[in-house]
Formats: sequence, structure tokens, C-alpha cells
Amino acid sequence: MAKGESTAAVRAAIDDRGWSRTRLWVEQALPPGRRIRAVATLRGGWTSEMRRLEVGGTQERGAQGGGTQEGEVQEPSSLVLRSFTKPFYVKHALGLLTREADILRFLDGTDVPAARLHAVDAAAEHCDHPSLVMSLLPGSVRLDEQDEQDVERKSQLLARQLAALHALTVPEADRPRTYEAWTGPERVRIPDDTKRPRLWRRAVDVIRRPAPAHRSCFLHRDFHPGNVLFTGHGAGLAISGVVDWVETSWGPADLDVAHCSTATALLHGVQAGMGLVVPYLAAGGTLSDDPADHLYWRLLDALAFAPDAEKVAVPWRDLGRSDLTPAVLTQRLEDYLQALFDQYG
Repeated sequence: MAKGESTAAVRAAIDDRGWSRTRLWVEQALPPGRRIRAVATLRGGWTSEMRRLEVGGTQERGAQGGGTQEGEVQEPSSLVLRSFTKPFYVKHALGLLTREADILRFLDGTDVPAARLHAVDAAAEHCDHPSLVMSLLPGSVRLDEQDEQDVERKSQLLARQLAALHALTVPEADRPRTYEAWTGPERVRIPDDTKRPRLWRRAVDVIRRPAPAHRSCFLHRDFHPGNVLFTGHGAGLAISGVVDWVETSWGPADLDVAHCSTATALLHGVQAGMGLVVPYLAAGGTLSDDPADHLYWRLLDALAFAPDAEKVAVPWRDLGRSDLTPAVLTQRLEDYLQALFDQYG
């Protein structure tokens, strides 16, 4: 999880409301002499409450060879606490947080810039709410739109990172669950005031067919600019972290590319969303050779955002994108559907 722009000011006093048992559980898992000294709320999440925990304390016993001496205050370190508090996510927390914990353990031995797992209580046996504690990653979410070159640089980095994820070798015993579709032809909500109902119906008709045959690989499943952290600027821009692994799945690479492309189109416009495929393939990624199959996966993802992508827009607006109104998002989503048909239909 990010620090910096996505973090509220760290408070000196700890707010016990609603998480006193959780705080006690976290502190019991810390090394001797360490405790939570300050807490900050992290912004930008939608499914869960995120807190940054500043951990400090004193060394319990003297160290040899010039190390920290007894009673000396240790430098603070930072952790991130994710807690599910909304009823829907509390209901599904056991599967979601157990999956994220398993994935973080697996990724700890890879080059993927993911957080390190510290503790998990997916069933809320010790906490006020189902919770997971992990290390704080450097960098911040960058959803601002400086210029076309900035968007292009970020898109190239996203595409390369996604291709690297899909190329991971995962032993069968460590593979996550098979992917789940997030919408279906009977579940799509067409905008009430759309002026292009035929476009929507045409898109829904495409996903009425059975899922195309595909080669499965490791999927983040919710990979988009809001779940990626960046450091640096201009030519020095780099990805410093990938977060939110609760939906990790095993399935077609097309679906991960589709999800990142839809989100990019909503954030930065249709051209940016359509352009993600090029750097992804250039980075060694593999997609379906059949345009009709690729169109299926792209539409299956895009239609899950209907009618106005408000679900993702709320945290995006919290991070400064006040321009992403429901009307803007609906227009971009419709234009994106049309662009997909123009290129693949």
C-alpha cells in the first residue's frame, strides 16, 4: 500500500473506535518491545478500511557489538492494516483474505513488487473485523493526468508489469482459484438514459456465448492504475508496488489486459485504454489470436462497469479525480465499447 499522497496526516494519538481488539492483535504479533505509536487512514480504497501503522519502541535487552542498547528508542517502521468492515466483504472475508495471504507468501520469492505478509485473521477470531497486516510499500497511486506522454509512460510500465505477472511459473499446488466472471448477459445494467441502446445490446449479445477456449496463467484479476504504486517522474517513473491481491485467479491473460484497459479508458480516455495491448505484446505478453475471442474478454470486463462505473469512481475521486463524474464515465464507457467493435468486431 502506498505512502505519501494517499495518506492522511499521521496522528500522535491512536483512535480506538472500532478496532481496539484489532490493535491488540497487531501489537501481540510485533517483536518484543515494539508497539503501535501512531495511526493514519489511507485513502483510495473501496472494499476495505486501510490504516498505516507507525511501529516503534525500545529494545528489551542490550545488543552486542555496537548494536542498539537497552532502553534505546528504535526507529519507527510502517505497516499497513487492511480490515473488511462492509457487510458484503465481511461475509466473504475468509476466502478473500486467506487468498491474499497465500498470494503474498508466494510472491515473496519472486521479483513482483508486492507487500510482505505479517499476519492475517481472516475469520476475525481475534480482531474487530477480518484483517490482514502487511509491509508498507514505497510510492503512491498516480491517477492524475499530466499529459499524453505521462499517460503513455505509465501505460507502458503497467503493460510490462502485467506481462511479467502472467509469465510467473506457478506450481500447481500454489495456483489460485479459477477466475470468475464479474457479470453476465442477464446481469448487465444498461444506462437508463443512453442514446445508444443498440450498442449496449450488441455488446451484451457477444458475451452470451460460452467462454472461449484459452490458455490459463496467473492473474492479478484486479490490475489497474489504482492498484499500482509509482515512484519518480518523467524518465525516472517506475512501478514500486502492486497491491490488492484478494481477487487473484487462474485464467486467460486477455481478462487481466481487458480489466486494465477498461480502467485506463475510464481514467484517461478511450485511446489510452485501447493502446495498452501494444506495449503488453511488446513486453512478451500473449493474447488470443482470434479477434472474436479477444473481443469477448474485453466486453466481459467492460460490461461489468455498467451503467456508470461509480464503484471505481468513488475512490478515484477521493484521490483527486473530481472530473470523473457519472456522466463522463458513462460516455467514456460507451465510446470504449464502440472502439472495441471498430477494432475487433
